[in-house]
Amino acid sequence: MAKNFAKAFYNSEAWRQCRDAYFVFRHGLCERCGRPGKIVHHKIYLTPENINDPDVSLNWDNLELLCQDCHNREHFEKYSPTRWGLKFDEFGNLIPTDSPPV
Repeated sequence: MAKNFAKAFYNSEAWRQCRDAYFVFRHGLCERCGRPGKIVHHKIYLTPENINDPDVSLNWDNLELLCQDCHNREHFEKYSPTRWGLKFDEFGNLIPTDSPPV
């Protein structure tokens, strides 16, 4: 879920066009594991200070197509590690999984 300061950006036509074109460019595959991708992720996280800088927010060099699992690892594993057998769903809830951690 987008933070309050980023909601207008993520609803903008510029972001939707950039995101959709990047998804097609990456053939819809997660750049980390090769499974179907779902989320175009910013490598340099967006902040109130940089969100209006297109060199950060719309630059393909700062984007990465990720599947839900890889995106969850990127955002949650660093700060909220879980034990094997658990993962975060798209809402941030812990759910059981049979996949070992990557």
